[in-house]
Amino acid sequence: MGQPWRDHPSWELVQDASSIAGRDVEHLLLDAGVEELTETRNAQLATFVIGLVVLDAVERLGIEPTACAGHSLGEYTALVAAGGVGFEDAVRLVAERGEAMQEASEDNLGIMLAISGIDDERVRIACRRADGDVWLANSNAPGDCVIAGRPPEVYRAAEVAKELGATQVREVAVGGAFHTALMAAAQPRLRKALESTTFYDLAVPVVANVDALPHEGAGDWAALLSAQLRSPVRWRQSVLALAAVMRTDEWDGDNLFCELGPRGPLSAFVRATLPEAATVPITGPDDLDTLVANLTGDTALQGIAEGHQGERLYVSERLVISPCAGIFELPPSVRSSATEGTPVEIGDLLGTVSGTEVRSPFAGELMGVLAHPGERVQAGQPVAWLRAR
Repeated sequence: MGQPWRDHPSWELVQDASSIAGRDVEHLLLDAGVEELTETRNAQLATFVIGLVVLDAVERLGIEPTACAGHSLGEYTALVAAGGVGFEDAVRLVAERGEAMQEASEDNLGIMLAISGIDDERVRIACRRADGDVWLANSNAPGDCVIAGRPPEVYRAAEVAKELGATQVREVAVGGAFHTALMAAAQPRLRKALESTTFYDLAVPVVANVDALPHEGAGDWAALLSAQLRSPVRWRQSVLALAAVMRTDEWDGDNLFCELGPRGPLSAFVRATLPEAATVPITGPDDLDTLVANLTGDTALQGIAEGHQGERLYVSERLVISPCAGIFELPPSVRSSATEGTPVEIGDLLGTVSGTEVRSPFAGELMGVLAHPGERVQAGQPVAWLRAR
């Protein structure tokens, strides 16, 4: 799952995470097989780090979220995105969480099955009728959930679910019965790690798995992350809560959900829950262009991929984008004049990318330079912002 990103500048985070965790994360992202990645300690660290790589790539574009949420482990990525926990603390915390859950899974053998075609309440009834250690673990979308517990009871509940109308049952390739009481043994070790983690007030709300409510205070998260281990992931309800947060924000366009990760499964859950929502799964660097196009509200931004140097942002605003990948620099002749409000004419030099000139295809006033001198930028990445005339 790391292969698409290994040549992107954000890949440097992998080495940093490896040093912090004392693990070869690059191996997990590029070479590890299914059996190795099914081990919880490996799966969690690898998935978390690739999420951070994608997050860093999005942040390099100057894009910030209105609100965040993450599915299970993804909640940790969401907290980093919202400024609630630092990179080093987050890597250490996730590594410890993976080890704790691995131990709990080895002591309490469990499985997870995805159930499609019936609602959560009927799934809960199926679990109760199985009369044992089996619970609803994920509420993902209407008619799409996951049960987990000890194998005999889980399979028994699945048979009852079929009787109640379930159309599909499939096993989830994980190493334990996550988000159930069988994870209680992992809580003391995770709580100890949480006690040594510094949490900050969030820049934007994060909707929590446990209660599907937005939280912004630093004091909420230690308890929420501990409770999450043995509580169901309320993802369907979290999507609705995210949409509500966006409706109260100044943004008056369509809801846009950006998924950071290797496969894009959550985007399907979002569309099933909110059919009118737009989703952009970022599974590789090429998807960054799609995200920019969606945020500008201009489907014509396909020109980014074709190497055009400028595209429409809003009615009166323009982005000037990099024509190639490389190091962005402001030549001395440009540096002194690159201030807000500076008049810009068509063809004016705005910077260079590894020696290639970036000239404005628009006339107007400079609103800001979006790339920093010395920053590595990608082809199609916005480097300046104009108010056109």
